[in-house]
Amino acid sequence: MDQTKVYNSSDFQSELIAETIKEVAYILNERGYNAINQIVGYLMSGDPGYISSHKEARNKIMKFDRTEILEVLVRKYLEK
Repeated sequence: MDQTKVYNSSDFQSELIAETIKEVAYILNERGYNAINQIVGYLMSGDPGYISSHKEARNKIMKFDRTEILEVLVRKYLEK
């Protein structure tokens, strides 16, 4: 291990956003909501009322800028 490993902080941020979206979707589904519709509604309108406050889902998703969330989602979709 003589070499230094370089990490890109934006990669960490992207993964954190992706994991948060998955967690929020799980929570929404758990409450009986259509997670895709609710997340899209939030991303399009900016209205946090689309996201349940159950298990802090609303607070979790609001930690990130909506534009950043969209960028991560589009990037993940196009990488497939």
